[in-house]
Amino acid sequence: MLERLRNVSVGGLLIGLVLMFPQAAMAESASAVVKPFQDTLLGVMKKADQTTILERYEQLAPWVEKTFHLSLMAQIATGKHWGRSTKDEKSAVAAAFRRMSIATLATLFNGYSGEVFAITGEKPGPSKTTVVMTELRKTDKSIVSIAYVAREIRGTWRLIDVVVDGGISELKVRRSEYHLILKNNGMDGLAKLLNSKADELTSKP
Repeated sequence: MLERLRNVSVGGLLIGLVLMFPQAAMAESASAVVKPFQDTLLGVMKKADQTTILERYEQLAPWVEKTFHLSLMAQIATGKHWGRSTKDEKSAVAAAFRRMSIATLATLFNGYSGEVFAITGEKPGPSKTTVVMTELRKTDKSIVSIAYVAREIRGTWRLIDVVVDGGISELKVRRSEYHLILKNNGMDGLAKLLNSKADELTSKP
């Protein structure tokens, strides 16, 4: 599972996002938002062998929605097409982006072998963001670095991007993937494709 994490970005990753849970709403730093989300991921991993992807999806959904700003992520990922779209088209893509992001997480975090998450620091990011640097430490001493890009929106910290092992950001990957789909099939086509992929993932045992 963790090897796959190196090659698949967290969704949308990874990744994403809407109303904040009470603890995070009172958070004084971006790290205070990341920690309860990673604690939830760890809990899901520990019970993964007893749950289906759909069950993990249902466990993760409220935390992804509270932690990430998924609608903003969908807007960034679709670029100029977002501004040219109707309200209904935007809502459909945002909802499909949400489903695909959560389904991806439920698929990736599918086992536990003694791993732990650790927040290693914060640093300023581009465009008035803060980058929260974390590590997923495995029992064989290997480490997967996961950086969360956070932005303070209306006094609340929300995550808007994820970078795994110093690679390309989630949003840049998504924007590249969506470009041709949007060009050929528009926002409706993208929403249908994301929903189809989410359905495929969550239907697996």
